[in-house]
Amino acid sequence: MFDVFSSPDVWLSLLTLTFMEVVLGIDNIVFISIVVSRLPREQQGRGRTIGLLLALVFRIILLMFISYIVHANQPLFTWDLPWLDEPFDVSWRDIILFGGGLFLLAKSTTEIHNKLEGEEEGTHGAKGGNATMGKIIIQIILVDIVFSFDSILTAVGLVDHVSVMIVAVIISMLIMLAFAKYVSDFVNNHPTVKMLALSFLILIGVMLVVEALHAHIPKGYIYFAMFFSLAVEMLNLKLRKKTKPVQLRQSDIVDTDGNPETLM
Repeated sequence: MFDVFSSPDVWLSLLTLTFMEVVLGIDNIVFISIVVSRLPREQQGRGRTIGLLLALVFRIILLMFISYIVHANQPLFTWDLPWLDEPFDVSWRDIILFGGGLFLLAKSTTEIHNKLEGEEEGTHGAKGGNATMGKIIIQIILVDIVFSFDSILTAVGLVDHVSVMIVAVIISMLIMLAFAKYVSDFVNNHPTVKMLALSFLILIGVMLVVEALHAHIPKGYIYFAMFFSLAVEMLNLKLRKKTKPVQLRQSDIVDTDGNPETLM
């Protein structure tokens, strides 16, 4: 099994795939960080760990059935749509990506609504909310399945050996486990970054839906836009540390009793 690692080309493929898995796993970390923030603070670390371990398990299980995954692109049925010149083939891959994309869109939009107009969050998760570990884990499982499926399809395109894929997935997950807390704390401690992360998830959801409809979007464009936006936000955070926050100007008026009042 490990004889394949005697070739330098295999090691290069392993490094490339590990890097790709880490990049693709950023979406996973961001989603997990946001949903576990609704748990009590003492449970958030356990929720992140469980979420990433489930992602690792799903990826390894999918790799064990790699021969079936490769055939997931085979059409299950065909639709004759009047606005298309050719019949539209629907495969398991299309169904999984479409469902996962819709779930990401719905979840991210709901989270943005809650942050702007919904319930306030206290130190123990959402105030008045009923988030439990079980509900959070179910949401993580749904997204893990989608991201794992997309990740394995990427691995199949880069590497021929299943053993190399498994090693790359394990290494990438260990890296993500090591940095998950720092990413989660950074996202949750900066509201603007958290909103940016939710916008990223909406972008990923749109990309998954579009790919399910057989309209390919190069991932390089998506990740470039994400990292560029993040870089701009990092500059904004650094600038805000050097400047005083904007204060509303006070103005004095006189009430009906002749007493001065101060308005903000």
